[in-house]
Amino acid sequence: MDHSAPEERNLTVSRVNETSVIRGIRTEDAEMRKFLFTLGCYEGEEITVISRLADNYVVHIKGARYSIDSELARSILI
Repeated sequence: MDHSAPEERNLTVSRVNETSVIRGIRTEDAEMRKFLFTLGCYEGEEITVISRLADNYVVHIKGARYSIDSELARSILI
């Protein structure tokens, strides 16, 4: 029987136009955590990747669109 922890997925693995539920934020950077919270990015909230170009992601959260970089996207667990 496998007792390993479930695989941790972040927003970078989400497909374009796929809605995911945020499971948490993984970062030691308090400012980054605070910034994501101000966007409405917190556990239980839905997030959709609208487009992805290089290291930039356009996401839809709580009725608004934001552009975030790959570092922010990696910190959002889905």
